[in-house]
This record gives sequence, C-alpha cells and structure tokens, in this order.
Amino acid sequence: MSEAAVSPAVDEDEAALANPFVRCLVRLIRAQDSYGSWEGKSDAELLADFIVTRKQRHAMPVIGDPEPDVLWRLDMFYTAVGLAIEERSGLMTSPMTEMKPMGASDAWCSRPGGWSLCRDIHRFGFETFRKLAEAGTKLVDDATAAIEAYPGVAPA
Repeated sequence: MSEAAVSPAVDEDEAALANPFVRCLVRLIRAQDSYGSWEGKSDAELLADFIVTRKQRHAMPVIGDPEPDVLWRLDMFYTAVGLAIEERSGLMTSPMTEMKPMGASDAWCSRPGGWSLCRDIHRFGFETFRKLAEAGTKLVDDATAAIEAYPGVAPA
C-alpha cells in the first residue's frame, strides 16, 4: 500500500500551525469561546479568518471601515504577541492598539515597533498560515531581543 503524496502547502500549513506563536493564538481564541461553539473546530478552521488571500484583498476597497470581526482578529493577534512575549521573558505585557477615526476611516495603530497609520486595517490578515506565524514570531523575537538588550528598562 503506497502512501498518498502530501502537498508541500499542506506540510507548510501543518508546520505553521505547530509554531509556538500560532499555538498561543489558538489558545487565546479557544479561551474566548464561552459557549463551546468552537469546540469541535480544528485549529485551521479557527484561524481561517486570519487568512486573506491576494485575490480577497484586491476585492476589498482601499479605504474602508473595519468590521467588528476584523477588529477582534486584530486584537487577538496583538494580544497573542503580548502573551508570547510574556511566556518568553517572564515580564507582564499587554498590547497597545488604539483605533481612532481620522477622516476616511484611517486609524493610528500603536504596535510593537512603533506607530503607523493604518488606512487598510479592514484588510487585516495574512496570505498563508506560514506568513501569520512568521509575522507573529518576528514581533515576539524583536520584543524579546529588546528586553534582553535593555534588561533594566523592561521591568521599570
């Protein structure tokens, strides 16, 4: 009996879903499920809304108001970054993301690494699970490196 060939994309998704940051994000999302409606869903199903393909992104307007679901995903992502930093460093962290309407639904986003003007926050998402894992891991790695570089500043 021969084994079925597994596509590289499936292997890549499985590896991304096993990433420590992604595991942290999944735990956080599952903790939000107070009614058990996500109990039977796989991790990939829970994170499916974080994936926004290029085709989906192009179908969205350049400037638009973010829906509550998008803001929730943005909050979950950055809260997971904070939790992963806390797990690694032992220091309590919390994300600082503030959304303020500025004209045509622009928003100022405070995020690890600095402030940026987010005109397309309604398009928040990642091309693949691998890119989701890479983005979260990079933010965690950068913050952890800063904590290690300046050990006296972080606990102050």
